[in-house]
Amino acid sequence: MQNLKILCLQINIISNNPAQNREQLEIKIRNHADQHDIIILPEAFTTGFHVDPAGFAESANGETVTWMKRISSETGAVLTGSIFIKNKGKYTNTLIWMRPDGSFETYDKRHVFSMGGEDKQVNKGTKQLIVELNGWKIKPMICYDLRFPVWTKNTMENGKYAYDLALFVANWPEIRLYPWRQLLKARAIENLSYTIGVNRVGRDGNGILYGGHSMIVDPQGKIMEEAGEDRERVLSAALSYDELATFREKFNVGLDWDEFEIKM
Repeated sequence: MQNLKILCLQINIISNNPAQNREQLEIKIRNHADQHDIIILPEAFTTGFHVDPAGFAESANGETVTWMKRISSETGAVLTGSIFIKNKGKYTNTLIWMRPDGSFETYDKRHVFSMGGEDKQVNKGTKQLIVELNGWKIKPMICYDLRFPVWTKNTMENGKYAYDLALFVANWPEIRLYPWRQLLKARAIENLSYTIGVNRVGRDGNGILYGGHSMIVDPQGKIMEEAGEDRERVLSAALSYDELATFREKFNVGLDWDEFEIKM
């Protein structure tokens, strides 16, 4: 199976300005997107996380989704990141998995951040998402989901793993940077999968500073690429399925995993 080429964009999101954020992202994508299979943007990449979704939520066929269709088509890469979506008077923090042919999947953030009031404005998701790309199985998630090992847990059935890559798009504050770095490595180790976290930098409209340190981690928990905390950065890496398969064969923890059921 071919390598999976990843591009991660760690940016300073301009608060409440979707048009300007799309513009700055498009410039960065055009400067770096050649020969990548997936381009990953942060959580709430058009507005920042702090925003009241009532003022900035879009529809599933709104300006940002239309923009994502165009960028994905022009680059030939899957484009993914989350935005606030309004549907039938309700709001979700929704990851869009946009393919170059214009088809897309969505994942609504399951673990909304109650300590920040997100639960009072945004409905929690009710389903997981696993997508396929070039033979790889990929599980995309959003920010606070990273803290919940049952929700993120890989499974194994008939000798096959449910996913090969877990990715998290985030607005993760600098003050909680230590668990961000540790949990990304832990998720890779415990799930025998590549793990990617794409965070933002800068301050939001409430003055909260975000921690950066976007990371690409291999199945052994070793950091392949990592950005700093204080500036915008582009990360690029090629993930080897052969190396993943070899490691799983040598150390197949999946054979001893517990079975479990998640109740919504």
